[in-house]
Amino acid sequence: MKRSLAVAALSCLALAATPAVGQTAQSDPALDWNQFLLGVQATPGVQPATVHATYELAIMHAALADAVVAIDHSAPPYLASVRNAPRGASTEAAADAAAHDSLVKLYPAQQAAIDQQYATALQRVPGGRARSQGIEVGQAVAAQILRSRNGDGSAATPPPFTPGTEPGAYQLTPPAFGQPVFTHWGAVKPFVLRKGDQFRPPAPPALTSAKAVAALEEVKALGALDGSTRTADQTQIGQFWNPPIWTAWNRIAEAAATGHHAGLSGDARAFAALNLTFADSVIAYYDAKYTYRLWRPVTAIRATSDPAWTPLSPTAADPSYPGAHGTISAAGEDILSAVYGNDFAFTLTSPALPGVERSFVSFSEAAQEASVSRIYNGNHTRVDQVAGENLGKAVANFVLGRERPSHNR
Repeated sequence: MKRSLAVAALSCLALAATPAVGQTAQSDPALDWNQFLLGVQATPGVQPATVHATYELAIMHAALADAVVAIDHSAPPYLASVRNAPRGASTEAAADAAAHDSLVKLYPAQQAAIDQQYATALQRVPGGRARSQGIEVGQAVAAQILRSRNGDGSAATPPPFTPGTEPGAYQLTPPAFGQPVFTHWGAVKPFVLRKGDQFRPPAPPALTSAKAVAALEEVKALGALDGSTRTADQTQIGQFWNPPIWTAWNRIAEAAATGHHAGLSGDARAFAALNLTFADSVIAYYDAKYTYRLWRPVTAIRATSDPAWTPLSPTAADPSYPGAHGTISAAGEDILSAVYGNDFAFTLTSPALPGVERSFVSFSEAAQEASVSRIYNGNHTRVDQVAGENLGKAVANFVLGRERPSHNR
């Protein structure tokens, strides 16, 4: 994708998301397919263990958005272009076909369910030449994007990981002491970034530095399963945000899209920007995680002060620095604020705590809570989370065309 086209496409987002006065509510393929894919990914055993879920979300939403703009020419494409697409073609049919064909390729075992979703979606589109032409455009865009991802590293076998033994080195974590995940993902070809290490954070501070010591003491006090200094609300926060963080932010985006009535073109570009940013953020934080290989708080605390210390929530199976929740949440805040403005009130639920709702007055409020939740549940230190937040903002700003200097330059 040419850089100039990426910036131009994303610069249209804020204008496209301006609420339309008197707009009639219609079926929106961008939201419908987002909800469908999140449901597929939440089904046990469906998501490939070595393919990160943000990868499929990025491909589907980029295909959907590029199929729409191929017809309405509302912005340059993100990843694929179809020349001479008929202007009278149905953008809804194009979006549905692009999503369908992408997902059938990515989840072949789920084709029956994907076909059923597609059939239901097409029933909402009037038949005739416009629908047929739209389907052809969507199929062409999906095929082009899928071809472009051949050999991108996502199908690689994760290399084995040898735990370190010296202080600060990542070691397998209790209770399962399982092998760390996605050891190969930092080498996957990004969608928008030039390379996965483009915004690699600086090395974490020395273990004996005042910053590192204070950060470890903070998570030791706040993040313990027993004897913590957390409040009841902080305990709820620590548990509420445990499920996949990119899923939570896609749900937040659904609420924002529904509340702003931008229409298919605006929503398609918003979800594409969000999920392309998430996909590249994940590549970027795994590049950093397996570069620095920093131990998790549970390992550090047990080794230095309290051999029985246990976190509120089981520790994720990968190195600590930078924090994923901080990265994704800062990225999500920046993208959605650029599209809709930061001040958007919404209520969120979590499968981790059925029946519990948490309400927010802005995207930034939700992002701050999601990030600090990993301190409250004992998974990360503040050093991890701040590095993640900075990384997520750097990736989002690059996608939005407000590039910051790279640490590698």
